[in-house]
Amino acid sequence: MKKIYWLIALGFCSGSTYAQTLIHYGNNTISKDDFLKAYNKNKTAAEDKEKAMREYVDLYTNFKLKVKAAEEAKLDTLPQIQFDVNNFRQQIIENYLSNEKGIDRLVDEAFTRLQRDKHVLHYSVPVAAGAKPEDTLSAYKAIQELYTALKNNTAPEKALQAARATNANIRNSDLGYITAFTIPYEYENIVYGLKNGEVSKPYRSKTAWHIFKVTEDRPSIGRWRIAQILIAAPAGSGEEVKTAAAKQAEKLYSQLINGDNFGNLAKEFSNDRISSYNGGELPEFSTGTYNSDFERQVFALKNDGDMSAPFPTEFGYHIIKRMGFRATPTDKSDEVFMSDLRQKILKDPRVNTEKEIFTKEIIAKTGMKKTKEANEKALFSNADSLMNYPTEARTKSLPISNKNILTFKEGATKGSEWLAYVRESRSGTENTAAASNKELWDKFVPIAAVNYYKSKLEEYNPDFRFQMQEFREGNLLFEIMERNVWSKASNDTAGLIKYYNAHPENYKWASSADVLIFNCGTSKAAEEAMTALKKGRNWRSIANESSGTLQADSGRYEISQITGANQANTPVKDTYTAIVTNIDGTATFVKYVTVYPANQQRSFEDSRGLVINDYQQLLEQQWIAELRKKYPVRVNESLLKELVK
Repeated sequence: MKKIYWLIALGFCSGSTYAQTLIHYGNNTISKDDFLKAYNKNKTAAEDKEKAMREYVDLYTNFKLKVKAAEEAKLDTLPQIQFDVNNFRQQIIENYLSNEKGIDRLVDEAFTRLQRDKHVLHYSVPVAAGAKPEDTLSAYKAIQELYTALKNNTAPEKALQAARATNANIRNSDLGYITAFTIPYEYENIVYGLKNGEVSKPYRSKTAWHIFKVTEDRPSIGRWRIAQILIAAPAGSGEEVKTAAAKQAEKLYSQLINGDNFGNLAKEFSNDRISSYNGGELPEFSTGTYNSDFERQVFALKNDGDMSAPFPTEFGYHIIKRMGFRATPTDKSDEVFMSDLRQKILKDPRVNTEKEIFTKEIIAKTGMKKTKEANEKALFSNADSLMNYPTEARTKSLPISNKNILTFKEGATKGSEWLAYVRESRSGTENTAAASNKELWDKFVPIAAVNYYKSKLEEYNPDFRFQMQEFREGNLLFEIMERNVWSKASNDTAGLIKYYNAHPENYKWASSADVLIFNCGTSKAAEEAMTALKKGRNWRSIANESSGTLQADSGRYEISQITGANQANTPVKDTYTAIVTNIDGTATFVKYVTVYPANQQRSFEDSRGLVINDYQQLLEQQWIAELRKKYPVRVNESLLKELVK
């Protein structure tokens, strides 16, 4: 029930806007726009629109009344609530610090690129920082010679050999198939500008000259989920180590073929310690994540549950099992995929260019201006003085510390912030530490603008304001419901018993049974357990002697909970359900010990969970009645009728 309330809360919350008032409660109001935002977010198909909307008016009003009660109880001042709200703000704020049009362009670009996998050869000639002119020229001549040869369809090996005569440092590698996000964005742009068989012009990065050649192009191979067992035999291991690893892998494979659980063996034997804790399962991946030999083995598994024989790589011997597959969506109607893609874009370095554009927009939007105190002489002399004694106390004592050096529409940046930035930068990375005062100032100005914008983001971005209010009011609702309803009902044993005694007709058993439930690691273990039960073995003894391969429990359940509501025949005492094999290889079955007819009275203890739920609803109804008396509710009927049309 708590989970349901949390979801309702997130749907209800929205920011206030200046609009027509639809609902009054006490001296508080709910605008038409706020109501519609919540209603449209949560509405379901309904034949009677007016009835559905009126019901939602009551639900939404009750929600706002509860939040009001939480605010009056000052629950919004609780340290945990404030921490959660501030923490949530920090988690989502970066999502709003971007140029939406630019982000949309990057999303569209990545979506298009994800449709194709490209097999890429890469050639490079390193150029060291501060290299002599003759060395730089040698690198350029070599890469240009290689480009010309590849462009003229010279065989790659022959072209490489000829280029190495000019510069022996030419490197080459087969990148295998790549897709969007596989290689750095600057290289991805080059590769996806090439057609199959084409060679890129030489490209100069900070450290090398590069050439890329696309040798194959195919539709996206999709996204995969697998589990693996790795028996390590790293490159350079002796033959004895490799042989032992191969033998162990074959032994484990034989056990798997005979029905042993893959996840259990991975946890016990796999040398991939990260995945072994999760039963061998690896994060979902696509083209270019692993080397080509490994990926070929994955792609050869045609169905979920298929398993490879042991195969070697440079890391050792692997056994892999296919857990799932998702084809890459070919249109943008898959909202989950597009949302995930957008989040990936926002975390990728490719977003930096768009952020620079957005920062310029922020500077204009916030009205940032330099003050007369922000002259270079004062800024830089104070910065130099600080670094003679780079302490926090010194930062606060310098003349410019308390002066406004940048102003905004409703705020300012103090000189102390500039000096703190200088102190941190000078003691930071080597590149920043060596930067001039002018270079630091040029970096500081956009940072100061963004920091101010972030502090006022609720005022600048309605969507951010709405999301923050959603989270805040959701937390308040949860806390007030926990105090006034959920815990109150659960802990009121006397009240629960009284409610149970007043409504015994609500707590009757449907057709039910005392049962034994067996959850087994494998189908084979389930069959053995069932055979032992039929021979008269005690179920607890079977479980205790299983060495953890099965778990057993007993209890009374309604028949519909066990076999489903549409069963044709009522089960009989001392019969068994069929053994059900689950997708993870585990197996379950049930034995009926005693079968009972419907309409037998449940005891209070058997009914406690149901009674708590019903009693919570009663307490909530009584509380809402009190709130509506304290904050009389009025609905603008004429406006509501307009909305219903």
